[in-house]
Amino acid sequence: MRLLAFGASNHSASINVALVRHASARFKEKYRPDAQVELLDINDFEMPIYSIDREKSGGVHDLAKDFYARIGASDALLISFPEYNGSYTSAWKNIYDWMSRIDRKVYQDKPTVALAATPGGRAGAGVLGSVEASAPHFGMDLRATVGIGGWGNAFDNEGGALVRPQDIEALDAALAKLV
Repeated sequence: MRLLAFGASNHSASINVALVRHASARFKEKYRPDAQVELLDINDFEMPIYSIDREKSGGVHDLAKDFYARIGASDALLISFPEYNGSYTSAWKNIYDWMSRIDRKVYQDKPTVALAATPGGRAGAGVLGSVEASAPHFGMDLRATVGIGGWGNAFDNEGGALVRPQDIEALDAALAKLV
């Protein structure tokens, strides 16, 4: 099994990148030791802001084609979405917009678990709601969503792992749906 995992953040100390790293390691440890995990850094896919004029003059950006191909080569997706003002980050939205010009089914019907980590108590409810609403329109086979709020009390930075039993249980239940 090939699992593609990424945090949809370009922040160098992103808690969502920390969460997706932990979740992908837990997936291998608990469910699929044979899984090949590819952990992407979206900073490696920085492109000009999408516009139809840019697309008409130069075509779809090569980095968008590369990201789209990596989704296509995977068997499942594990994505952690930070919530910026109740929605996706502009960094992820730009990559997503470019890929949608290749095919509207950006996620290519891959089984997906969507995560969110936030310092606040809403646990990414806004961004996860957006993911749930858009999933059927963009080819995401959404198996589960898990929001982790109160990040400062939820994650051990030194150990790189969730610490609250309810968060661990929710993550494990979601990851099981990728098997």
